[in-house]
Formats: sequence, structure tokens, C-alpha cells
Amino acid sequence: MDSTPLKFFLIAGEPSGDLHGGRLIKAIQRLEPNSSFMGHGGKFMQNAGMQLLEHSDDLTMMGFTEVVKHLPRMMHILRKTSNTIERTKPNRVILIDYPGFNLRLAKKIKKLNIPITYFILPQVWAWKEKRVKTMKSVLNQALSIFPFEHDWFKSKGLKIDYVGHPFADKEHFDESSKEFYQRHNLTIEHPLLVLLPGSRQQEIDRHWTIFLDTAKTLKQIHPNLQIMVGKSPHVNLSPLPNHFKIEKNSRKAIIAGTAALVSSGTATLECAVEDTPLVVCYKLSCISWFIAKNLTKIPFASIVNLIANKKIVPEYLQHNMTKDNLVKALLPLIDQNNEERKRMLTRFDTVRLTLGKPGVYNRAAEAILSKMMLDS
Repeated sequence: MDSTPLKFFLIAGEPSGDLHGGRLIKAIQRLEPNSSFMGHGGKFMQNAGMQLLEHSDDLTMMGFTEVVKHLPRMMHILRKTSNTIERTKPNRVILIDYPGFNLRLAKKIKKLNIPITYFILPQVWAWKEKRVKTMKSVLNQALSIFPFEHDWFKSKGLKIDYVGHPFADKEHFDESSKEFYQRHNLTIEHPLLVLLPGSRQQEIDRHWTIFLDTAKTLKQIHPNLQIMVGKSPHVNLSPLPNHFKIEKNSRKAIIAGTAALVSSGTATLECAVEDTPLVVCYKLSCISWFIAKNLTKIPFASIVNLIANKKIVPEYLQHNMTKDNLVKALLPLIDQNNEERKRMLTRFDTVRLTLGKPGVYNRAAEAILSKMMLDS
């Protein structure tokens, strides 16, 4: 690249996107140290050096009814974002997940002729396939993190590159497993159930009572069972029994866990990567569930099952998400010698092999900068 500092505008509207965005920024900075960054995100992108215009905590929402409720505010942010991009004229806009907002923005700023890269693509292979047409018309670059996703988009005529999945990069933590157990006053000989009820308060409100009842019942069956909650910032868990342990770094909790009960999302893949057997569950509002059930074209909710293209982990959705179902599914996974648990762990090998090699963010940064050089 030439010596002129590059300006990037990034948008991540959810906590997971903020994490990916922060690491992508650092990877770009290693290659282009004088680059500047502004946009929407959270603490990870801000700590990486991005000027924060809108915090992802104020942008996160889910479900049809929630989107409708906040539509006027989001349209105002959309207009303001478009105006800021027009005024600051970045060299490239990088969109990260968050398709409802990001694709609307991409259409709105197309007339500005500012190249757009999409990293962590919309899951239009699951529903809203018509969005592919929009993506083909507004994107200059699409970076895929799943092999099956890459093939699907390519079959639809979208120019796309596969960079691998971020979970292929192993995290290095500041404490050993022994130190982790000691910090939480846990006994390493006893099983540990990890509860991951979701990263948004809306998810917590629908899931937590069932998670709580499930854990209490399992504790009655297995008195030595230890219970840990992977708690996201800014969510309220109430009530919370005194004997439940709390861990803010969910990846650490997953690594330490014997088994996990997980709200459908990226955490399900984290469990598979870290060899922690899991049960997947999720509940939406009645309206959102009706819409999703009628529009979704995929056979599974969990990305683990989608990658494997078969049922590796059990899923309990909506009315099937009951205490009895979850207890029954978790019982064999808590037992380290159970054959069902061992089969699940063996099948995780297939999932991990599809995620590519470490260095995903570096490859994404190199792809972005190479494309910028070609486009200049």
C-alpha cells in the first residue's frame, strides 16, 4: 500500500461481532500500522484503537417484535451512520455480522462508491435467501468462515473467499486449569455443569427459569454436581442460588466444564471445539417462532449440527425446551464413562477439521488489504 494512512469504518452490532472486530483491527494494524478506525462496536474494538460512535450494547436486539419496537431509533442511527461515512470518506467499510442493519446501510451508501467488505456473513443459507441479491449488488468483498457457507454462496454467484473460522485460533489464558478450579473453589474430581443461557437479556428472560430448574434437578440426582454460569456483561440473572459459580469468560468455563447446557449460538461451536459435550436449546417469542419456523430452510438450529450435516448434539427448541427433556439429555453427558458422551466427543473431531488452520484474522486482514490494492 502507499504511505497515505488508511481509514476504515467498521460496524459490529453484537458482542460476538465486537470480539471479531477487535481482533481484525489488530491484524490490520500489524500490516498497516498507520491505519485509523471508527465505527460501531464495543469494548474490544475500542480497546483495539477504534473511535466508537455507537456502542453495540445499544444496537443489540433479537426477534421480530423487538426489531419493530426499536425501528424508529434504528432508522435514525442508520441515517446518522450513512451521513458520517459520507462526511469522513473512509477507504473501506467493513461490516461484521448484524445483517438487518448492515445490509440496509450497504444499500444506502452504495452511491458513495466506497468499497464494502463483509466479514462474518449473514446466514442467508438459513433464511432470507433473497438477501443474496442485495449482497451481490453492494459488496466488493465477502469473507466466509465456514466451508459449507462458502460453497453455498459461490453456487449463488457471489464472489467469495474462505478464510477459516476464528475458533481455529486457540486462546491463551492467564491461568491454568488448576488455578481456575482453585479460584472458584471447585473440586476437580466432581463433574461441572456449565450453563450458558445467552448473551442478551431477552434470551435470559426466556431461558433462565428453565436453566435454573434443570440445574436444580440434576443437582438432586447428583449431589456432587458443581454448577457454573457463563455470564455475559450487562445481563441480570435472578434468582441465583448461592452455590452457583459465576464466570465472565465463558470460554474458560467451557474448557473447565464436564458438560454444558447452551443457548443456541456461537457458544455451541465453542463447546465442540473445546471437547465439552453439550445440549442445545432456545426459545423465542410466539410471533418470532412462527415467523422463523415458516421461513427457515435448514434442518438444525445448532451450527455444530449444520457443519456436520447431521445431528451430533441434541436440540430442544421452543415448546420442547422443558426441564424434563433437558435433564434427560444432560444426564449421560455428565458421566465421564458414558458411551453416549464418548460418541459425541468423537464426532466433534469432524467439526473441528472444517474450521481451517489458525491465523484467521491475519488471513482476513491480508485479503482486505490485497483487495484494496487491486481496487485502487
